[in-house]
Amino acid sequence: MTELATTFDPASPTLLELRFEGGILRRGFWLYVREITPPRGGALYYVGRTGDSSSTNAQSPFNRMGQHLGFAQNSSMLRRHLTGRNVEPEGCTFRLVALGPLEAESIAEGRDEHDQRRDVVAAMERALAEAMTAAGYAVMNTVASHKALDAARFAEVRAAFARAFPILTLPVDVDR
Repeated sequence: MTELATTFDPASPTLLELRFEGGILRRGFWLYVREITPPRGGALYYVGRTGDSSSTNAQSPFNRMGQHLGFAQNSSMLRRHLTGRNVEPEGCTFRLVALGPLEAESIAEGRDEHDQRRDVVAAMERALAEAMTAAGYAVMNTVASHKALDAARFAEVRAAFARAFPILTLPVDVDR
């Protein structure tokens, strides 16, 4: 494995700014696309959702972004995808496009309601990842959901994301 270059220089700090809309802090089931622009090469994409499989939580996309770029073994998927391509996240530019909440976070006892909502959004996550890949976007991750897709609802989701990713307007068969 090639060693990653280190760009951090404590003798030369950099002033950076992050602006975001407060709505992205809402908990619930969201779909999101992270666009990552490395210092060299073209843009890379990561398609995801909020709404855990391991718990009944449905965090915000903002919270998920920090987790994905952190160092915790079970939640740093985006960091792992990037470093697996010898891309240092600290040298990249990031864009987050999120749609939601598509479903509210469940407050019911047990897992049934949470799992039903998670499965609906998981099917759309897979369809979105496949549609972006088919349209030519360099999607790094593969979504393995085998849940039934609500095609009419996904058409609305796809149209919303096409405002940020125009190539998605081309027709692609994602029906299941």
